[in-house]
Amino acid sequence: MVYIASWQEFQEAAENLYTKSPNKARYCVKWRSSEGKLVLKITDDTTCIKFKTYSSIFLNRFEALNLSLMQKMQNKRPTPIVHALGVPDTTKDADQTRSSSPFVAQPAGPAAGGVKKKKPKKKK
Repeated sequence: MVYIASWQEFQEAAENLYTKSPNKARYCVKWRSSEGKLVLKITDDTTCIKFKTYSSIFLNRFEALNLSLMQKMQNKRPTPIVHALGVPDTTKDADQTRSSSPFVAQPAGPAAGGVKKKKPKKKK
């Protein structure tokens, strides 16, 4: 197990490790709130790389890495921009028809999502 000190190196190594063996790769996230420590680990049973940080600055980078790995795990690519291809965008029309509806969605049940408790009877 190797702790990589640089985030950029860890991100590249993690993505390369997953693309090399997507069926065997495992990704683990550990958060210890008492220590404020975040440990990321990715392994394919032969290679294991880890990244450890105590800084909250890495949370945005961690989220970007998660998004990238999840897209690869789902075999999806980022959606292309439709306007560059000259295809009309139909999502705007659907949003307008929904917003022009006279009915407003009301949440069902109490706002807190639970059942109201009965008040106890007053003793005389």
